[in-house]
Amino acid sequence: MKGAEVNHSYGSAPSGIMDAPHVVLPDAKVFSKRATRLRELVMQVPSLDEFLAFMARLVQAQHQVLTEHEPAWRPAPDAFDQALKHDMPPLGFQALRRDVHWHADLLAILDAVELHVGERQRPLLAALREMPAERLDELADDVFEMRPGNEATRALLPLVAAALQVTWARLAIGLPSAPARPTGEAKALCPCCGAAPVASVVHNERHRSGVRYLHCSLCATEWHLERIKCSVCDTGGKLLYLTLDEGQGKAFLPVQAEACNECHSYLKVMQRELHGRADPVADDLASLALDMLLAEQDEYARSGYNPLLVMGA
Repeated sequence: MKGAEVNHSYGSAPSGIMDAPHVVLPDAKVFSKRATRLRELVMQVPSLDEFLAFMARLVQAQHQVLTEHEPAWRPAPDAFDQALKHDMPPLGFQALRRDVHWHADLLAILDAVELHVGERQRPLLAALREMPAERLDELADDVFEMRPGNEATRALLPLVAAALQVTWARLAIGLPSAPARPTGEAKALCPCCGAAPVASVVHNERHRSGVRYLHCSLCATEWHLERIKCSVCDTGGKLLYLTLDEGQGKAFLPVQAEACNECHSYLKVMQRELHGRADPVADDLASLALDMLLAEQDEYARSGYNPLLVMGA
């Protein structure tokens, strides 16, 4: 792992001719693209091939449910107009967590992965199918509140999280317009649903090339945050960018850990300038070795939240 002090050549959001959007809603291909990236990473990271292969199947199931499954509930066309008008998160999970019908999406995901899981995973699917709605909602609360659950439920949480992601991504896709970019203390929380980011992405698309966005862990919305600024404490002068190195100065994955020496947190940055299909969720899972190295050093605490990756307390 290498670390280098940040410098201004790392850049901030371009201005002038290119007017990059402040908030970008997800599209219907978000899970399909993620599954493709995960299948690539299976070959690239053989030490995690079984884990990444299962995640690829799970994310492909998310795509299938998003595009083929009729949701159990659709909001009224004007349901979120007032929230958008007053710059409030229209899909705030705190307000909607008991109103949105996500259980049907969970069952559809379980159906989609049923034939593709091994013997170790089958009891997990059966447990979720038999679980009463009240207990499922308690598991959802663990996901919303970024809690690891207990030993009995921990392995169930990624499947629950996968369903919640589908439900909230569908709602975000259906919004009539993107909300305003968050400001102040809320600038590191999703402007659509209020969830924490999983990581940030530096894009390579023409209309936002070189611009850094935080990527929501729940609804997949992205919102602009200036580069060379800590997403937790907003400090810009005490950052290090740490990578996994495979030799001769070449990064193993297009992933950096943006580590702050002010608040001692870190958030991963996915560099699409290095790999055009780098994905905040997929590449986060594939770069677990970077998290492990940072955990061993015990200097920086992870701030990003990936609900498909649930670790013990």
